[in-house]
Amino acid sequence: MRMYKTIIMCLALISLASCVQEEHLKTVTFKVDMTNIEPVSQVGVKGEFTNPPWKEILPLTDTNNDGIYELTVSQTTAVSTVEFKFVHNGVYELSGKNNRALHFEYKPETLMYEGVFDNPDAKQTTK
Repeated sequence: MRMYKTIIMCLALISLASCVQEEHLKTVTFKVDMTNIEPVSQVGVKGEFTNPPWKEILPLTDTNNDGIYELTVSQTTAVSTVEFKFVHNGVYELSGKNNRALHFEYKPETLMYEGVFDNPDAKQTTK
């Protein structure tokens, strides 16, 4: 009986270990429209993808001065969804509303996430 329990435990551990999903490279370009915000300074994104999560603001820039701030990040992960919010002058957007979310497929991906600051509507596209 003891041998039987040991075999069952080993099979259970092997089964759990084989359920670990493979990580894939995700490259995401965040774009946020800040044209309705005056004055604009210190635009960033904060979320589950920083280490530790929600502790670091990643800065976005507007190199062509069109009011659209951008940042491209790459990370290897096995998660299917990542939550985040845009930040302006250290203040989160969408106060009292759900976080924004990126949804991934189980493969390497290059995505673009386009939104308007403090407006929950957005577009996620795969490049």
